[in-house]
Amino acid sequence: MPVAFTRERGGAELVLHVARDALLPLMTLLRDAPSLDFAQLMDVCGVDWPERPERFEVVYNLLSLTRNERLRVITTTDAEQPVPSVASIWPTATWFERETWDMYGVVFAGLADLRRLLTDYGFEGHPLRKDFPLTGFVEMRYDAEAGRVVQEPVKLVQDFRNFDFLSPWEAMTTLPGDEKVHLNRIARPEDEKGDKA
Repeated sequence: MPVAFTRERGGAELVLHVARDALLPLMTLLRDAPSLDFAQLMDVCGVDWPERPERFEVVYNLLSLTRNERLRVITTTDAEQPVPSVASIWPTATWFERETWDMYGVVFAGLADLRRLLTDYGFEGHPLRKDFPLTGFVEMRYDAEAGRVVQEPVKLVQDFRNFDFLSPWEAMTTLPGDEKVHLNRIARPEDEKGDKA
């Protein structure tokens, strides 16, 4: 292979680790070599490791239908260094790379359409980063009168409620169908004779 990479087994799948600058030549080779024929890009996703200098892993899941094989290719980056876009090799990568940028903030060099995909256009931050705050000061909702998504300050208003703190099973004194139980317990005359003997 003309490209440097490392490989390992991840369960039944082969995993290749490659540097960012060698990503495009490797992906082209994996798609075009007849002995490999990884013609389908199934997914591009991200993994966040905040303690690493290059905290993001970009994971490409490939499928070869002719060989019935799956392959995972992983490259790393930080928040500033762009990863080359593979959209010129697999056009479906545009959607996956937009999602990865939206959720993790990984920038893809050469991606023509770098817009938000799963969050709103005014959204700040990238929600799948490990350091993303779990609570904030604004909430988003669809406003039917305005005909768009609006941001408002968070309101955590809750009316007073009286809790009984019983589990659902402790609180139920009768179950549906209990009204018929006593009909089965009516003593029959022959049963009463047998009991007396």
